[in-house]
Amino acid sequence: MKKVVSILIAAVFFSIPVLAFAEGPMHLPDGASKDAKMHNEAGIKHYGMGHYDVALGHFEESAAADSSNGEVHFNEAIALDKLGRHGDATKHFGKAKKNAHGNKAILESKILNAHLGM
Repeated sequence: MKKVVSILIAAVFFSIPVLAFAEGPMHLPDGASKDAKMHNEAGIKHYGMGHYDVALGHFEESAAADSSNGEVHFNEAIALDKLGRHGDATKHFGKAKKNAHGNKAILESKILNAHLGM
């Protein structure tokens, strides 16, 4: 029994850093179009279920409706990253940073800055 408890404690201890730096998709700001928000929310739902390809499709639809927000490009980028399309992810991280409009979650994102070499 002590061995099982020790293993569980070790598992929790080692998972904390991973969970602390996990970055997920972002909601769009209030000014975004209704269609962009609808597709973005669907993308967030599918991303959470691990359906990264479906999420990417929704994020792309969201960007087609309103590409002026950094959040939508960030969401495309993290979905592309999960799909192993790192070159495409880097391009969208660049667009996210350019359109961040001061959003610190984007500007200080560890995954964004890693892709952009910062």
